[in-house]
Amino acid sequence: MNSKELRKAWIDFYERNGHVNIGAASLIGDGTTGVLFNVAGMQPLMPYLLGKQHPMGKRLCNIQGCIRTNDIESVGDSSHVTFFEMMGSWSLGDYFKEERTKWTYELLTDVFELPIERLATTVFEGDETAPRDEETAKLKEMVGFLPENIFYLPKSENWWELDRGPCGPDSEIFYITDTKPCGPNCTPACDCGHYVEIGNDVFMQYEKVADDKYVLLSKKNVDTGWGFERILAFLNETGDVYLTDLFKNAIEILEEASGKRYKEEEKSTISMRIIADHIRTSVMLLGDTNHLVPSNVGAGYILRRLIRRAVRHARNLNISTKVFEELAINFIDNVYGEFYPNLVQSKDFILAELNKEISKFEKTINLGMKEFDKVILRLSDKGLNTIDGESSFKLYDTYGFPIELTQELAEDKGFTVDMNGFEEKFREHQEKSRTVDTGKFKGGLESAGEMETKYHTATHLLNAALKRVIGPEVHQRGSNITAERMRFDFSCDHKLSEEEKKKTEDLVNEWIKQDLKVSYETMSKNDALKSGAECMFIEKYPDEVKVYSIGDVSKELCGGPHVEHTGVLGHFKIKKEESSSAGVRRIKAILTEE
Repeated sequence: MNSKELRKAWIDFYERNGHVNIGAASLIGDGTTGVLFNVAGMQPLMPYLLGKQHPMGKRLCNIQGCIRTNDIESVGDSSHVTFFEMMGSWSLGDYFKEERTKWTYELLTDVFELPIERLATTVFEGDETAPRDEETAKLKEMVGFLPENIFYLPKSENWWELDRGPCGPDSEIFYITDTKPCGPNCTPACDCGHYVEIGNDVFMQYEKVADDKYVLLSKKNVDTGWGFERILAFLNETGDVYLTDLFKNAIEILEEASGKRYKEEEKSTISMRIIADHIRTSVMLLGDTNHLVPSNVGAGYILRRLIRRAVRHARNLNISTKVFEELAINFIDNVYGEFYPNLVQSKDFILAELNKEISKFEKTINLGMKEFDKVILRLSDKGLNTIDGESSFKLYDTYGFPIELTQELAEDKGFTVDMNGFEEKFREHQEKSRTVDTGKFKGGLESAGEMETKYHTATHLLNAALKRVIGPEVHQRGSNITAERMRFDFSCDHKLSEEEKKKTEDLVNEWIKQDLKVSYETMSKNDALKSGAECMFIEKYPDEVKVYSIGDVSKELCGGPHVEHTGVLGHFKIKKEESSSAGVRRIKAILTEE
């Protein structure tokens, strides 16, 4: 099966069995689960797995794009990717173990035509949380699984849950390969290669409400998730996801550009995989319905890191980054456009943002590489092989090098990076650029001073206005307030035009004129994140925090204090806009009575 045939086979099977294809949701997390991206196919369905009625029924299916970035460093081997798709199906309080087991067997043997003697399966062995899942084991044997290929495994292997929410025992499916077992007690829990995972059926009978505390769900659910790329590579016996038709054209483009052959030499092969994966993921994020763009914080920073990492590996292959646009067009036109129409609709935007980020980074990386080489030479002359915190922070602050890039470059040279030293320098920088923190205000309104309090409120309005005028990727990077003026540092990749400054100024003054109410709520850090509040410098705050709202235009985690209504601020005037550091701009502004 090629990728299009696999998509069709999955959806057709479930639609024949009464399921509705709900399509794919955004890749960007909605804030309710505390993660930047959707990391599993079931994540967008969390409210419905907890009992809410889904508008499209009780039997659902789709193929959902996901992003996992906790193993970016692993990308480069034959199986790891940052963007992947999950083939999913769900029962929301409808069928349970009997139907699920029967359909899993039919998919494996009838649709994918796998021999039953090559299939193994695992079930939950039971513990104090939940009983041994003998019911599923018996059903597996009834439909055709060989008894000797059914394994009971502990919670660490056969239980699915997030930090909170619906959870339960699962049953995984494995293919038995020709690789020799590691010993007489070899099971699918081993990583010897004898068993290769195909898919997973989760029987959601419980809700995790606290650490080690579970309650029964009012309605039992089934969550089925099979990895699309993994299944595709498996069915085509490639042993390498980059040899499937998802990546075939991209690898050929890189081969032609570099004059090197895939798998001919390890270093160039790793770089080809990283470039192909990172550009694919960047295309999917830029073309997402939420139109993520590169920035210095949050999900935008992950996108920036992926693009810049691809640029670095283009240098390894000695190819021009102009080939990245060709790769992007291939993923849009030939691979995903039919199934993700938003990519086609956003094609010009995707290519423009991709090229803008590449161009920006290439300007800094050339200067930065010279500085990096100087650091390596200086340390080598001293017989040292660890890059100190001051040097790595200079590369970050002055030359725009993400610390991960410095680590990767250092590893290539046989060096390490003093991360404790880097983090110490980073904290020092935060303190210098943010002298107004939760400690300058513990004394309350009187000790902070009336004008400082007004300027503090004005920084929130300025931050909100910049997000409206420039884009949601803008975030505060630091501030300094006196009784006479405010200074505000923010993430931005360009000098503001006169029009942008005027729009920003006018917007702040409009909100001041509206005399918006300023209020706050006290909540946990986690709840603050879930609420969608701007949460810069969150490590500075205690476990319980204040979230300040100014009308419906601004919501930020902050130590306070603030004015009670914006009308008392007077008139806001931008006096100067300038560069602060790489990727960071600075505004100096005043409040007047006019």
